[in-house]
Amino acid sequence: MKGVISNFRMARHHQKGNQMIVKPEGVSDKDSAVKLVGKEVVWTSPAGKEIKGEIRKEHGRNGFVRVLFETGMPGQSIGGKVEIK
Repeated sequence: MKGVISNFRMARHHQKGNQMIVKPEGVSDKDSAVKLVGKEVVWTSPAGKEIKGEIRKEHGRNGFVRVLFETGMPGQSIGGKVEIK
């Protein structure tokens, strides 16, 4: 399954560098997003480096999920594709 990185997870004055909001393809509601919790996510940089993460929780009502990556994510990853395994 594929997905698109939407944005960093943000607070009012801070952004979390290693947590991203992802929109999985074909998921449009909260109930479908809950089923993805625990799955592995991989983002590949333009240089070929892979950064792995895990879906931790659903985000909102429209099927978005919160992903915790092992390292901080670069800003160029926003709008990029991820692979959900």
